[in-house]
Amino acid sequence: LSHWLAKALRDARLTVEVAHDGADADALLHTQEYALVILDLSLPRMDGLDVLKRMRARGSKTPVLILTARGGLQDRVQGLNLGADDYLPKPFELAELE
Repeated sequence: LSHWLAKALRDARLTVEVAHDGADADALLHTQEYALVILDLSLPRMDGLDVLKRMRARGSKTPVLILTARGGLQDRVQGLNLGADDYLPKPFELAELE
């Protein structure tokens, strides 16, 4: 999914950087500024919610869209309460991101 999404965003002339696990995402977010973070929750090495918690604990105000297969009500509420700006469960259509 990350490859397909990255290609679609690049085709829309956006700059994209992909981290394939939570630890790499956390490291990038600790050293770089981004206009938007699209975050999956089921990441290896560090859960996406932990990445989000660490971002917000560092004071990051970067908007975060959670894009995940974990679409239950409790998951959505938890993600939003931890500081996500929006939550989109899979499956989704690309038009929902526009």
